[in-house]
Amino acid sequence: MSRTLGDFGESIALEYFINNKYKVTKTNYRTKIGEIDIIAKKDKVIIFVEVKTRKNNKYGLPREAVTLKKQENIRRVAQWYIQEYKPKGYNYRFDVIEVYYNQSSHQINHIESAF
Repeated sequence: MSRTLGDFGESIALEYFINNKYKVTKTNYRTKIGEIDIIAKKDKVIIFVEVKTRKNNKYGLPREAVTLKKQENIRRVAQWYIQEYKPKGYNYRFDVIEVYYNQSSHQINHIESAF
């Protein structure tokens, strides 16, 4: 997948979260062990979000690209975030946003507590 398509998907996901009253605290949170696309808060929950963008399902559903290895890495990066910022009184959740893109439109599928 091209970086441009991935960037597009992340911008659509970001817009989705803002429009749905999430407070986005970080985008592209990077550490030496990995990255989380979006970190947001809503209703005393911190949501760690992986965004996957596809033009079609030729290579499977976008969510299928979030393998167990990828999930483990996202969890480790989330632990890094929690140690760095020490948020108090929050629960945590891991979501996946699937963005389907074509030239005339896009569709979003928000999978809460995906893993």
